[in-house]
Amino acid sequence: MKIIITQKEAVDKGIWTEIMRMFAVTKEDEVWQNEEFILTEEQARQVGLLR
Repeated sequence: MKIIITQKEAVDKGIWTEIMRMFAVTKEDEVWQNEEFILTEEQARQVGLLR
């Protein structure tokens, strides 16, 4: 299973910092609110999107 989350959704859920770390995104990188990140099931569990 793959989970897709946008940057805005990650910010809204308070997990953006964790997503940044998973995908090696830095504060200097330009990221759009609608940019999508594809998480594995395990990654989604790690950030609390799945139980």
